[in-house]
Amino acid sequence: MSDSKRIRLLTADDHALLREGIAALVDLEADMQLVAQAGTGREAIDKFKEHRPDVTLMDLQMPDMDGIDAIIAIRSAFPNARIIVLTTYAGDVQVMRALKAGARAYVLKGRVHKELLETIRAVHAGQKRVPPEVAAVVAEHAGEDELSARELAVLRLIAGGNANKEIAAQLSISEETVKSHVTNILSKLSANDRTHAVTIALKRGFIEI
Repeated sequence: MSDSKRIRLLTADDHALLREGIAALVDLEADMQLVAQAGTGREAIDKFKEHRPDVTLMDLQMPDMDGIDAIIAIRSAFPNARIIVLTTYAGDVQVMRALKAGARAYVLKGRVHKELLETIRAVHAGQKRVPPEVAAVVAEHAGEDELSARELAVLRLIAGGNANKEIAAQLSISEETVKSHVTNILSKLSANDRTHAVTIALKRGFIEI
């Protein structure tokens, strides 16, 4: 197949081993060509501008700029960019952020060998793909109240082991206000206590450690 007919790919991931694995996988396909690799979000943006790939594979967790921000930056300059999120995270919050940013598909890293090539072809053909197990997690929490920016800030400090007094000092708010935020967080996450809230928030992708 001539190069002009091949699906031109950019892969962005901070793990060189994963990029090499994808390169080896793509190399066996007659209708695909890996044109560039990036190790950070900013590098992904630069490589996209330079190569204008047909499909981009984007990790979410990368140094200097995460995948979501890189997707937003690329899509703001190139609205037709077709981006597949490739990640270990199945949390509904991460999925919704990625899809809102403009990602066309979501592939979990554990299923790369089974699903990636098919998903690349589907996205290149204009389709969207979200695995059933990921869609189920999103549907499970559809319609729930989102955490506010201040509640997320409190939750991150709770995850860091801070007591209410320390959180109040760091956010320049009263302890009573912190307690009110904690009550709201527990309610919105259906959590039994602070530790449970942190566990749920990590699993769903509200916060990272």
